[in-house]
Amino acid sequence: MAAEDGQVIGCHTVEAWDEQLQRGNESKKLGPKHRLLILDDDWLLVGSPGIGLVVIDFAASWCGPCRVIAPFLAELARKLPDVIFLKVDVDELKTVAQDWAVEAMPTFMFLKEGKIVDKVVGARKDELQQAIAKHTAPAAATASA
Repeated sequence: MAAEDGQVIGCHTVEAWDEQLQRGNESKKLGPKHRLLILDDDWLLVGSPGIGLVVIDFAASWCGPCRVIAPFLAELARKLPDVIFLKVDVDELKTVAQDWAVEAMPTFMFLKEGKIVDKVVGARKDELQQAIAKHTAPAAATASA
């Protein structure tokens, strides 16, 4: 079942995790508001802010701070439909948590184009918001020399 924009997507199996991560890395790159510019062997995506950002919440059902931050994360997902929010229960998907070197909960990983661009450990609303803002802010136009 496809998820609606503006929600946190729970990944309860490795297969669901792989599928959602793949979607986050590919399907949100291009949409009706976006243009793809080819620069030699590279490409640049121009469009609405936030495109291509995936926020992964590594959490556990027994984790108090995880439960405290969950409504805040859900609100961010509603406010930022161009950002993909994934939630991984580290007890359900131990191998995924190990692969991503998650040592504390909650841990938030920020991905763009399949690469980790930031990380926040702990239920730190301000840091979480700042990291999202940093990676969804429109890139300033720069002149090449």
